[in-house]
Amino acid sequence: MKIAFVGKGGSGKTTLSSLFIRHLAATGAPVVAIDADINQHLGAALGLDETEAAALPAMGEHLALVKDHLRGTNPRIASADAMIKTTPPGEGSRLLRVREDNPVYDACARPVELDGGTVRLMVTGPFTDADLGVACYHSKTGAVELCLNHLVDGPDEYVVVDMTAGSDSFASGMFTRFDITFLVAEPTRKGVSVYRQYKEYARDFDVTLKVVGNKVQGQDDLDFLRAEVGEDLLVTVEHSDWVRAMEKGRPPRFELLEDANRRALRLLRTATDVTYGLRDAERFTRQTVHFHLKNARAWGNERLGADLAAQVDPSFVLGEPVTEPA
Repeated sequence: MKIAFVGKGGSGKTTLSSLFIRHLAATGAPVVAIDADINQHLGAALGLDETEAAALPAMGEHLALVKDHLRGTNPRIASADAMIKTTPPGEGSRLLRVREDNPVYDACARPVELDGGTVRLMVTGPFTDADLGVACYHSKTGAVELCLNHLVDGPDEYVVVDMTAGSDSFASGMFTRFDITFLVAEPTRKGVSVYRQYKEYARDFDVTLKVVGNKVQGQDDLDFLRAEVGEDLLVTVEHSDWVRAMEKGRPPRFELLEDANRRALRLLRTATDVTYGLRDAERFTRQTVHFHLKNARAWGNERLGADLAAQVDPSFVLGEPVTEPA
C-alpha cells in the first residue's frame, strides 16, 4: 500500500506520518518510509539525532544508480541517461518490492529501529547551497517518482511518503502514485485552503483523499472542519504529551501514546487497507504514461534530443506478471 501525507507547512504532516509509521512498525508490518519534503524532518521524527539524520544518503545523489537498476533490459530505453523522472516501466524493467534487498535499497535506504519493529528510511536529500539559483527541488524528487512508478507492493506492505508542503506535489505526477492520500489540516482558513487546492487539482485523477484534523481543541474546531471538508474528514488528532516529549528528543515507549490518538492511527490503517480492493492497475499505468508524455513534450524531448514517447510499452500494465532481468 502506498500512502502520502500532505498539508501546509506547520500542519503537522511529518509528525502524523511518523506516528503512522511507528504504528505500522509496532504491528510487525514491513514499511518503507520516504522523506520527500524539502525540509527533511522525518528522520528526526522517527528518533534519529541530528548526526544520524544528516548521514542519511540522499536519493537524489544516487539517481544514476536508481535509473540503471530500474532500466534493467527494457529495450525501449537506450541507456540510464535516457530516463527522466516519469519514465514508465515496461517489459524488461526491474521492479521494486517492499521486502526485497536490491541495489537501490543498499545505496539509499537505512534501517531505523522503532518500538516493535524496523523500517527502511529513504530521503530525497536537503536543498543545498549548490542548488540555490540553479536547480529546482522537484528535480531532487525524481528518484522517488521513478521508484514509485516501478514499485510492486502487496496489501500487507506499506510505503509511507512525507510529501512536499502545500500544493507543490502537483509539480509532477507523483500525487497520483498513492492508494490513499492523507491531508493534514488545522482548523483554520489557511489550514483548509491546501485541502481545497488539492481536492480541485486531484479531481480528474481519482485520487483517494482523506483529511486528518490536527491541533483540534474543541467542538468549535471540529464543527469548522466538518463544515469545510465534509465527508472527507476521516479523523481528528488530539493534543499529545507523547508527541511533545518526542519533539524534545525523549519519546516514551510508543505503547504509551494516548488512547484517542492510537484509535486515530488504527482508523488511518483501516482506511488504507480498504483502498487495496479499489486498485485499478490499468488506471495507474495510464496515469503514469500520461504524465510521462506531458513531461516529455514540455522539456524531456528537447533536453535529451529524442522522442521519449518511444519509451512507453503499450502492452505493459504494472502489477501483471512481467519478465524481469535476472
